[in-house]
Amino acid sequence: MHNVLRNIGFLALFACAGLAQAADDAKAIVAGYMAAWNAHDADKAGEFLAEDAEYYDVTVGTAQKGRAAARDNVIKVFVGAIPDLKWEMTGAPIVSADGIAFQWVFSGTNTGNWSAETPATGKPVKFEGVSFIRIKDGKIAYQGDYYDALGFNKQLGW
Repeated sequence: MHNVLRNIGFLALFACAGLAQAADDAKAIVAGYMAAWNAHDADKAGEFLAEDAEYYDVTVGTAQKGRAAARDNVIKVFVGAIPDLKWEMTGAPIVSADGIAFQWVFSGTNTGNWSAETPATGKPVKFEGVSFIRIKDGKIAYQGDYYDALGFNKQLGW
């Protein structure tokens, strides 16, 4: 009986160590992803996304499906429109073996065009939000962003 209990203890210890490692991996993946955004390198940020990643911006209401769509229609747009952007995690994230949720603040100045139809405003922006990110096989499989779009739009004068 003693050996059985000892073996169960070892298994529990290894399981906990595995979960802790997965949580550390999730934090490291998100830290690298955010660093790429803050380096204004959309292609590098895109490398953190799974090929079939889904990027959901609640203010848009439809998800970008796939790495290229998320990179080109979200990351490159923000990096181009706010070339001095800064994306910072605020507070402690909530981390599990396959994901992470965290509050953030995003800031910068809109000196680049959002699109051909939406020119730069030259105005500074600073807004807060929350991201929910799922990790699968070392890549971001899902990102859901929830933020103050009304405040963001008002700051840009829209």
